[in-house]
Formats: sequence, structure tokens, C-alpha cells
Amino acid sequence: MTEKTNLTEALARFAVETPASAIPEAAYDKAAKAIVDTVGCILAGSVADVSEPLLRYLGQIEGEGSRPVLATGKTAPAEIAAMVNGTFGHALDFDDVLSMMPAHPSTVVLPALFACLPKGTSGQAFLEAYIFGVETGAKIGLGIGNGHYRRGWHATGTLAVFSAVSALARLLGLDVATTRGAFGVAASTASGLRCNFGTMTKPLHAGWAARNAVAAVRLAASGFSAAPDAMEATAGFFSTYGTEQSDMDRAVKALGRPFIFVDPGLALKKYPCCYALHRPIDAMLALRETLSLTPDNTESIFCRVAPGALRVLPYTSPKTGLEGKFSMEYTLAVGVLDGRFDLAAYGDEGVARPGIAALLPRMRKEESDGCLGGEKDPGARSSGTIGFVEVTARRRDGAEETVRVDKPTGSPERELSWADLEAKFSDCAGQPRLAANSAADSFAAWRSLRRSKDVTALLAPLS
Repeated sequence: MTEKTNLTEALARFAVETPASAIPEAAYDKAAKAIVDTVGCILAGSVADVSEPLLRYLGQIEGEGSRPVLATGKTAPAEIAAMVNGTFGHALDFDDVLSMMPAHPSTVVLPALFACLPKGTSGQAFLEAYIFGVETGAKIGLGIGNGHYRRGWHATGTLAVFSAVSALARLLGLDVATTRGAFGVAASTASGLRCNFGTMTKPLHAGWAARNAVAAVRLAASGFSAAPDAMEATAGFFSTYGTEQSDMDRAVKALGRPFIFVDPGLALKKYPCCYALHRPIDAMLALRETLSLTPDNTESIFCRVAPGALRVLPYTSPKTGLEGKFSMEYTLAVGVLDGRFDLAAYGDEGVARPGIAALLPRMRKEESDGCLGGEKDPGARSSGTIGFVEVTARRRDGAEETVRVDKPTGSPERELSWADLEAKFSDCAGQPRLAANSAADSFAAWRSLRRSKDVTALLAPLS
């Protein structure tokens, strides 16, 4: 751990004092893409497995609320609406990912903003708040390093809460002292354990973080006290959640230099599963085509990944769709069985297909130093995205081929187009049976977010 840096103050000042002119023009289109993508994920998540117990829970909340719970026709108090929408957004593991943290920032930041959105908020102001929020959490992640994640913390719960605090402070026009206090309150709420991957509690981490950010900002604005140096204090966030490699100076120096929407960029998911599986999927799709793979002619599939990449993929024989999202064996088997990596593939019925069980013993994996690929700073990215992935397919007739994938579809280097996102949004909006014309209109409206005079008007048709 480095010498103490006044990180809390630096984060607060960055959030509320940095002029909007500091945001590169190129960041706005990329941010708009991520926002549209996340709105679609929230809509799809509203009918995912988590929705039924969440809505039962919502029915037990006493008191009225006016903030929308998307695609349900329900409203709730701000903190609860943020929690439910945040959980919906991460329920299918289809939402964006930032390997620098590594976390899913948008499904925390956006539900928090939606829950506190003043009527008449312009699209420009909304985008600015969102961009500053994601930037803040990203650079905290860069500073704390991947040792935080390796210890078992889920950074979507522990780091993205600060993204949402920063975004809310910017949107609501808080002063530095109040923002610093909000960071202090939020620091005592940060949590999320990776042991819950493959269960409903994993997406709840996003919901908790959104809720906690709303509460932290409201408490601080109401005069609630917190340690002014909560991030850097002895027994503070970095000393408690970090490792010897954590570097607060690195976080401070990197704020806005450059903004992450410009470099290294945010990844928007092509497939509804753990991001560590996206390169193997790309490889399997290529192999399926070139070798004409079928369950009958496939002898084996062997996937090699960089060290640590399998840490988040613990399920070798998944029993539920949620477990399937974190299973290398299941994902490789889908590539052989039908090559369709859609929402249905990662549902309970998809995992239970008889053809899958017959294929699983032929799917193998290993971690290899050879897959690091000369990575200069592996600590700056998640283990599931460093280096490269190699997948070798062998047919029973002896035909064999290996495909290497360095960057997955949807990564900043191979980003999804607006046309790709429109197709994804339509699929997601169709899950809660939003009419096709309504989905198309909504997509167009969110794509034009920057020109909007009132963002609350964009939410109304989805509520």
C-alpha cells in the first residue's frame, strides 16, 4: 500500500468541480450506446428468474413511492426502485462490463440516476453525470487493483457504488463537502461476494449498490456525518478492501486522463453470460462453422485460458440457467449442440437439454501461462480478459482445428454497432412483451438522448 493520498477529497472534487468541457466529444456516443444497452437489459431482467421474488418483496414494502420500476407498472420509494431496477439490469448477465474495475457499472449508475431524476433533466446533463460516475468507479478500480477481486469481492457491489455516488452528486449539484460525505457513507455499505455467482444474489449486488448510493447521497445531503477521509483512512476503504499492490495515487492521477469511454472503453455484451466466456464463444462459433461440428462427430473441445480466468467459472455441470452463465463446459457444449448463445440458451430449460449432458464430459479446459500473451499490466484488467483464449476442436474422424481469440465481439476493439444494439434492444424489450413499435420508438428516443429536453419523458413509456 502506498503512502496516504487524499483520495476522498480528490474524488469529490472531480465529480462536482470538473467542467463538462473536459469530456471528449467521442465519449458521448459511446456513453449513449451503453445507456441504451442497459435500459434494454433492465427490461429483459424484469421477467428473469429474479423478478418474481423481487416483486413479492416489493409488495411487502410499506409506504407509497413515485419512482418507476421499469416494465412492471409499479412504483416504489427511490432507494427501492434503484435496487429493483439495478437487480433487473444485471439479472441476465447481459449488461456492460469494464475490465479495469472489473465490474458492471451501468446497471448500478443508471438505476440510481433514474431513482433521483428531477423532472426537466436534459439529456446532456444526464450524460455528463453518467460519464463522470462511470469514470470515478473505473479509476478507483484501477487504483485498488485486481487483488481486490481475487480476494472474493464482487466489484459491481463494492466499487460501482462509488460510480453511482459520483453520478448523483454531479446530477443533483452537490457541493464538495456533501459529496465527500456521501463517499464516506457509501464506503461503509460496499459489499458483494463472488461466492454468490450463479445465484440470484449476484445481480442483487448491483441493486444493493444502486440503493446504497441513493441512500448515501440523501443522507449526506441531509447533514449525516461520515469520515471525511473514508477512502484513504487507516481502517478505511483502501486499507480494508485493498492489497499491498493497491495504489491510491494511481487512481487520482488517472481521473479523466483519459476518460474510460475513450480509452480503454466499455464492453457491451453480445452474449448473456459471464464476460470470461465471450472469447471462448467467439472461438466456438468459428470452429462450429469451419469443422461443421455436431454432437455426433465431435470427439473433444479443449479451451486454454490465462491464469485466473477460470476462477469465476466454477460450475462444471450446471443445474440452472444462472449456473450455466458461469460454466465453461456448458458454454462449449452449447457451441457444439446448436451454436445459439441467446437468452434461451442460458435459461433453466436450455441447461436441462438431454444433448447437453451427453456433451459435457467431452468439454475440457485449463489455465496456461502461455495464454498471457506478453500482457504488460495484467493487474489493470480482469483475469477473464487478459491475454488470449485458444479453443481446439477435434472431430471423431481426426480433423482438428484451433482458433485463437484476443478480443471478444462487443469489446472496445470490436464494438457493437448501433444496428447490433437495436437488434439486442428489440430482443430484450420483447421479453416483457413490449410492443415492437414501442420498442423501436424507445430505442430511437434513447439513441437521441443527448437532444432530450426531459429524460423522465423517456422513462415514462417503459414504466
